Amino acid sequence: MNGILRYSVGFFILIVLQLLIFNNIEFSGYINPYIYVMFILILPVAIPSWVLLLLSFMTGFVIDLFSGTMGVHAFATVMAGFVRPWALSLNISAEAAEPEMSPSSYRNGLRWFLIYTIAVVMVHHLALFFVEHFSFRSFGHTLLRVILSTAATTFFIVLFDFIRSRR
Repeated sequence: MNGILRYSVGFFILIVLQLLIFNNIEFSGYINPYIYVMFILILPVAIPSWVLLLLSFMTGFVIDLFSGTMGVHAFATVMAGFVRPWALSLNISAEAAEPEMSPSSYRNGLRWFLIYTIAVVMVHHLALFFVEHFSFRSFGHTLLRVILSTAATTFFIVLFDFIRSRR
């Protein structure tokens, strides 16, 4: 029960930060940080796939609901939730992972957490920006947005992870 409460509070905080602060940050049309993806990243390692996908959908749906983006974030977060187990398996073996372990730079190391975060956030941003634009006509521009926004989002997620780990 303590874990559910902790993740619920984390969900609420990340959604509020995204809606009130980070949705208003845009640098020259290229950089848009989406820190709500951190909720998907910090869920326990042994979470069942169907629960992960359901939570991913609900996270994106809430952002869509308040942003008026008609399912774009829900699609992108489900894609991120879908690739998360693969990204976790890059460096954590099933035997080494504790079932209730939440991935973090403190527990797994900064290098591992960076690779894991970049992989999931890159998939999220690729899905988000290409579905949002819905065209390959300006492929270079959209790809640049993906790369720069992934860098900004990863920076904020790692920063928030350091704050979370100290607690």
